[in-house]
Amino acid sequence: MDFALLLFVLLVISGLIWAVDEIWLVRHRTAAGGVDAPMPWWVEYGRSFFPVILAVFLLRSFLVEPFRIPSGSMLPTLHVGDFILVNKFTYGIRLPVIDRKIIDINEPQRGDVVVFRYPPDPSTDYIKRVVGVPGDRIGYFDKVLYVNGEPVTQRDSAKPVHDGGVDFMRMTERLGSHQYEVQWMPQRPSPQGEVVVPPGQYFVLGDNRDNSKDSRYWGFVPDQNLVGKAFFIWMSWDGARFAVNWRRIGDSIP
Repeated sequence: MDFALLLFVLLVISGLIWAVDEIWLVRHRTAAGGVDAPMPWWVEYGRSFFPVILAVFLLRSFLVEPFRIPSGSMLPTLHVGDFILVNKFTYGIRLPVIDRKIIDINEPQRGDVVVFRYPPDPSTDYIKRVVGVPGDRIGYFDKVLYVNGEPVTQRDSAKPVHDGGVDFMRMTERLGSHQYEVQWMPQRPSPQGEVVVPPGQYFVLGDNRDNSKDSRYWGFVPDQNLVGKAFFIWMSWDGARFAVNWRRIGDSIP
């Protein structure tokens, strides 16, 4: 079930209970039993939960929303089990539930880590890094990312890493104000080619280049699919050790 829709339904129900009690029921209850007359249980619950649900709904719809990282497609930047916060208003204010943008604020920049609704299945949220904005010419050849003909991947910084029984090469990339690490597998072939990003669309990649289904496979992300910009790790759960990964808590997302 869509959590935003469920939250909205609960908000409407509890708000109606609060309004009906405030306008009509409280007078009848007071007339019948005085100021100390007990509320019906459903009125008490409705009035108690309404301000809490309203606060959560507004916070989640317009300010920040928590997400959990389910896969390793953004390694080494984000790990499986990381719980992140996403800025919902940085790319514009959208109406909740129907998700229609009503106010433009900023546009995604190269290097931003964004959460978006997966274009082939908008009911699923994905997280990737923006590497191409409208008008950019994006190329990917021999594990190197090119933006407008210039290489972004710093191959001279590559170093071998053995992680989880798999050999990777890990290196640094810089896009705009963002500097971060990406990794790739020397033994695995990668899709190659060059495209121009259309107006109102974005080209995204996972930092774990050979373990990420991204724009190289299914195309561009339309602006209307954007959910927000990921900026902070507030919790991290290490499933292998069945323990909290305290070292990652509080990290910003480069």
